[in-house]
This record gives sequence, structure tokens and C-alpha cells, in this order.
Amino acid sequence: MAKITFKGSPVATAGDLPRVGAEAPEFTLVNTDLGDVSLHDYKGQKVVLNIFPSVDTSVCAASVRRFNDEASKRDNTTVLCISRDLPFAHARFCGAEGLDKVISLSEYKDEVFSQNYGVKMVDGPLAGLLSRAVVVVDENGKVVHSEQVDDIVNEPDYEAALKVL
Repeated sequence: MAKITFKGSPVATAGDLPRVGAEAPEFTLVNTDLGDVSLHDYKGQKVVLNIFPSVDTSVCAASVRRFNDEASKRDNTTVLCISRDLPFAHARFCGAEGLDKVISLSEYKDEVFSQNYGVKMVDGPLAGLLSRAVVVVDENGKVVHSEQVDDIVNEPDYEAALKVL
């Protein structure tokens, strides 16, 4: 269980992120067209999992914008932006912002992703939502970067994630 904070107040997650060198856990989430998308769909590509509580908050929105910008500069790289927001909220946000280099995914149907990646917040004011984290998976399905952001109000370390790509 990761110990993080929300504006300095302690929050616990349901587990821990996969460790660097581990096989990335498989998952199936829902895209903005209401279709199922799994990690396996991106086999042979580098995949950035940009995980956050809600695209309707400023820090989460900033991470989607930043990874959208960075994704367009990388070959063989896909950025999956993952939250419990409904697919409609993801589509609305990306459409309004003109963001087309990231793939928005929702965990609204089940909790397999948050269980396997340990990112569901189990207490605090955002309990039930996903914590802010970044996991980078290489072309072979191995985790090459894993960051659980210490306080939900902070942005992730973009440079550390991008460096492994």
C-alpha cells in the first residue's frame, strides 16, 4: 500500500505500482468510443500510462496536455491517459483542447486495472478515484519506469518518464 498525500493530508492506495523490471499487468479499459482497449493492443510499442484522479482538475489536465505534446515527438510510443472519468468526459476534454496524440481510457466498468496497478485511493476525500502515477512499459511488456506521485496536487516527473523512452 502506497502512502501518498492530498494537500499534505495522508491518503492510502490499495497497493503498490508494479516495479521496474516486472511484467506490466494486463488490463482492459474503455476508450472514448466505448470500445475495449487492452495493454496487449500495444504490444511492440513503448507505452506511457498517465494515471490520474480526474481530467476535470487542473493538474490532471496539465498532465494530459504535456504528454499529448511529448507523444507527438516520439516514435513507436503511445500514451494512455487513464482515470475513472466516464469516456464522455475524456472525449469532451480532449476535443475541446484539440488533443489527439493521447488515448483516453476509463476504468468505469470494473476495478481490475486499479487493483493490478495498486492505484485506487482507499481513503481521503478522493477515495475511490485513481492516484496520480506514471508507468512506462517497453516494447516487450516490461515496466521501465514507475512513479507514484507523492502528493495528488503535484505533477509527475515528466522528464524521468520521457528519459526511458
